[in-house]
Amino acid sequence: MLMRTDPFRELDRLTQQVLGTTARPAAMPMDAWQQEHEFVVEFDLPGVTPDSVDLDVEGNALTVRAERPDRTAENIELVVSERPRGVFSRQLILGEALDTEGIQATYDAGVLTVRIPIAEKAKPRKIQIETGESQQQEINA
Repeated sequence: MLMRTDPFRELDRLTQQVLGTTARPAAMPMDAWQQEHEFVVEFDLPGVTPDSVDLDVEGNALTVRAERPDRTAENIELVVSERPRGVFSRQLILGEALDTEGIQATYDAGVLTVRIPIAEKAKPRKIQIETGESQQQEINA
């Protein structure tokens, strides 16, 4: 029996895992930054309704899950289908310096914004330095 081998088959599989396909979308694009005393993450979710977005925190893992349904019907013939559909999912591992109890999320114009406060114990604070003179004054008083 003759078997045909494709040297690019593994590359195609890897590309599909990283970039996704229309049947299995890749992870949602995001931006993240630190702003004053909070960490902000924005996820692009165009065409996703707010009630299909699910946000979970377990330990220090934040999981975002959203679904963009297929809008085609039986009597519709697609000419071009490039927009990914299906379930999108992304998981972030949060550092110990973040307060997972105070997470807040908003959804506006296809963008999910998640705000995670920095824990009090991780915020910078000023430490007062005592000198030998201040200790001596306390003894004499």
